Amino acid sequence: MWVGVSFIIIYWLCQGFDLEERTWVLIISWLCSGLIVLWPGSDGLVARYLLGLRRPTMVEAQRLAPSWLAVAGRAGVDANRYTLWIQGAETPTGAAAGGCTVTVTGWALYTLPPSHLEAVLAHDLATHLHGRGWVSRIALWYSVPTRIVALVVRQLLKLSRTVPAVGCTIVGFLMVSYFGFILASLIFYDSLLVPLLFLTPLFAPLLFIGEAKLLERMADRAVADLGYARKLLEVLYGWQAQHQETSRRLGLMQPDWLAGQPSVAERIRAIEVYIQSR
Repeated sequence: MWVGVSFIIIYWLCQGFDLEERTWVLIISWLCSGLIVLWPGSDGLVARYLLGLRRPTMVEAQRLAPSWLAVAGRAGVDANRYTLWIQGAETPTGAAAGGCTVTVTGWALYTLPPSHLEAVLAHDLATHLHGRGWVSRIALWYSVPTRIVALVVRQLLKLSRTVPAVGCTIVGFLMVSYFGFILASLIFYDSLLVPLLFLTPLFAPLLFIGEAKLLERMADRAVADLGYARKLLEVLYGWQAQHQETSRRLGLMQPDWLAGQPSVAERIRAIEVYIQSR
C-alpha cells in the first residue's frame, strides 16, 4: 500500500512541476533504485539514515542480551541473525524496520524490567516472522516518498497548533494550491485519471490507518502465541498510565490517527479479546 501511494506521489509531483516528458523516466529510475536494498549491508544504512535508529552502546547491549536470547530461544530463531537497534521514541514498541533489524525504543529499554523487555522484543520479532525479509526491505524503501509527505503533514499540523498564525497561513496556502491543481486538472485533462491521482492524499491516510491497525494486531497476536500476552498487556497499561499523566500535565493531547498507528487502548482491547477467545 505504501508503495502504491509512493508511485502516485511521484507521478503527482512530475505532473505538478510540468515534467510530463520525463515522468516515466523518473518513475522507472525510482523503481530501479529499489535494487539497493537487496544488498545484505543495506539493513544498517536503512536503519541509521532512513529510520534514524542507532546501535546500542556496550551497556545497553548487555542489558538487552539476556532478554533477546530468551525471546529468540522461545521463538526458535537464531539470535545472531538479527541486529538490535535503538529507536529514540517514547512509545512502548518500536517501529517495524524490515529486513533483519529488531527495534526497541529508549522508553522500553530504560523503563521496563527484563521480563517485560522480552515482551517488547517479541513484538518486534513477530513482525519479521510473518513476512519475508527482502520483501519488507523493498517495501520500506519504496515507501520513502509517502513517509516524507506524511512527515511534512505532521510537522505542519504541529506548527499550526504551536504557532497558529504562521502554521494556519502555511496550511491555508498549501490547501489553496492543492485544490488549484485539482481544478486545473479537471479543466485541462480529458481523462479523470489525473484528478483522481491528485485526490489520493485525501483518502490514503484512511488506508494507512487500516493497514497499521491490521499489522499491529497481527504482531500482538503473535506475541500472545509466544506466551508474552500478559507481559505485553502490563507494558501497554503502564505506558498508557504514564502517557496520560504526562499529557494531562502538559495540556497536550494528540489524536492517535495523526501518528497513523492504532491507539494503545485499542491494542489492549484486542489482546484481551484474543486471550479470552483462546
